[in-house]
Amino acid sequence: MIIKETVKVGDKTVTIETGRIAKQAQGSVLISQGDTVVLVTACGTKEPRPGMDFMPLSCDFVEKMYAAGKIPGGFFKR
Repeated sequence: MIIKETVKVGDKTVTIETGRIAKQAQGSVLISQGDTVVLVTACGTKEPRPGMDFMPLSCDFVEKMYAAGKIPGGFFKR
């Protein structure tokens, strides 16, 4: 089931959507405002890891190289 909400924050419009992509994750939210889109996912397991007495939290950030203006290849022929 796809749920989509639009909220006005100041003079900007923020769209929050869940259920469309990343369906294999236990939870996923797609947040967009203008040209910026952020995908947030959460995955877990019912079985704890042996020897862990705390809840580990990891954050993976993947920046696309072309988004930063860096194109792989290094040398461009004319």
